[in-house]
Amino acid sequence: MEKTNLVMKEFISVWVRDPQGHKEDFWHAYISYEICLHTNSMCFRKKTSCVRRRYSEFVWLRQKLQNNALLIDLPKLPPGNPFFNLNSDFQISQRMQGLQQFLEAILQTPLLLSDSLLHLFLQSQLSIAKMDVCAQGQTHYTVAQAIQRCVSCVRFPVEEQQQEEDSKTCCDSDCESTTSSGLGNSTGRATPVEEDYSYNESFSHEFQATTSEAELCSSLSSSPGDQ
Repeated sequence: MEKTNLVMKEFISVWVRDPQGHKEDFWHAYISYEICLHTNSMCFRKKTSCVRRRYSEFVWLRQKLQNNALLIDLPKLPPGNPFFNLNSDFQISQRMQGLQQFLEAILQTPLLLSDSLLHLFLQSQLSIAKMDVCAQGQTHYTVAQAIQRCVSCVRFPVEEQQQEEDSKTCCDSDCESTTSSGLGNSTGRATPVEEDYSYNESFSHEFQATTSEAELCSSLSSSPGDQ
């Protein structure tokens, strides 16, 4: 009798979507993008997450990953543009697709999956400055704690698609349906909101990590070849 192998295939899915405008001051504004991650990989302690990052943070991540893995030819980011138009749906869509392709290529490189900075970038709300010191073990919280601290209402494109299909069969014409940014091709922008990637100074008193959490993510506590 032939035995069937039911081992689940490992996957890492990432989406870059839902661009939102932010105003820093009267003269300066930028776009942030939502990064949703869904995985069953043992490399990730947190299997689902959703954070926001801006283009300059992607540039920072690529440089850090390159410094830590000198022999790897990293994928390119969509080119920077000093004349990038925050009101151009086409330019925003093109950049968003390029950012998603960059992350997809990064996540297909096994050596990079051990880099703490990548995990913090994808699954924490730390600023780039705090990601740097956290990965070097210079904060009063660990990489695992920073990732666990990040709480978000995660809904993935596949789930949204199912909700839209269900809404079509609703008999009530007033039945609410959830609108989706789609998979890496949304150009809708929400009202500008304040960015806050910083941690509360009372972090150490608010957050209590268990021993098992620290052990499970001990492999993420340091980046290979930290400078």
